[in-house]
Amino acid sequence: MRREKSKTQVESSNPIVRFVKENSGIIIALMALCIILSIMVPDKFLTYNNFTTVLRSISTTAIMAFGMTFVIITGGIDLSVGSIVALSGTLCAGLISSSWNYAAAVIIGLAVGTLCGAFNGFVISRTEIPPFIVTMGMMNIARGASYIYSSGKPIRTPDDFGSFGNGYFLSIPIPVIVMTVLMILSILLLSKSKFGRSVYAIGGNKEAARFSGINTKNVIWLVYVLIGFLASAAGIITASRLYSGQPTVAQGIEMDVIAATVLGGVSMAGGVGKIGGTMIGAIIIGVLSTGMNLLKIPSFYQMIVMGIVILLAVYLDVRRKK
Repeated sequence: MRREKSKTQVESSNPIVRFVKENSGIIIALMALCIILSIMVPDKFLTYNNFTTVLRSISTTAIMAFGMTFVIITGGIDLSVGSIVALSGTLCAGLISSSWNYAAAVIIGLAVGTLCGAFNGFVISRTEIPPFIVTMGMMNIARGASYIYSSGKPIRTPDDFGSFGNGYFLSIPIPVIVMTVLMILSILLLSKSKFGRSVYAIGGNKEAARFSGINTKNVIWLVYVLIGFLASAAGIITASRLYSGQPTVAQGIEMDVIAATVLGGVSMAGGVGKIGGTMIGAIIIGVLSTGMNLLKIPSFYQMIVMGIVILLAVYLDVRRKK
């Protein structure tokens, strides 16, 4: 009896074991997907270049999904992330093409995206307007602003700016390193800080959190500031990868971000979710998309598959809630 008890205590205290147990379902799904693709296209899927390509391709989605995890845990939603990606990317590219210093252009691009998130958070936390409506409005505002700024055309950047989004450090793609650093910081912020505990409390019961002394308005505002910053960071990485700022980029990417978040175990009802699960969800989305490209499945069929994945993710969320 004591041995069984001590074994259980060791397993519960081991973060790796606990993480695997909590995410066993999506880990099995990811492994099954990888096995299927390994059998169908072994010469293309089972390569180091393909793995780095998958990680590079999901880096921007995962970065935004980290922020979406905070938002959905509070019971909110953000539909403006794709438009913020376009606005931050085109603005940064435009400033660089106008001979601005790279660091200054990046800082301004980050600041504008963060301000968009701050506006969303202010309206959502201070009014009764639902997050869906507020962020949908910002989705149109930011997208329209990116078209106006760029005159509806891609803004070309110098080739050396592309080394950030397409380069390597110690044989690891730089966007993957950025994604990993932001993932670690997000994990610490959500699981080890007072702010993270407040996020969970608000998602569990907003009124109870307010009566317990949590400044719910400020916490919700900061959550949207965070996702605005992360979306703008993804926008700058995207502009660097494409060697240009494009107002048409990242259209519909908010669906992939939400799907990755929900697949990772974040409940749409709020109060439940972890960054590690979100990361696995983003990997599943990336592997699925890359696999369909390797199998030469037409893009319109891919849209149907992604739609089914989103429906499945929400269905699983409902089942978990029950």
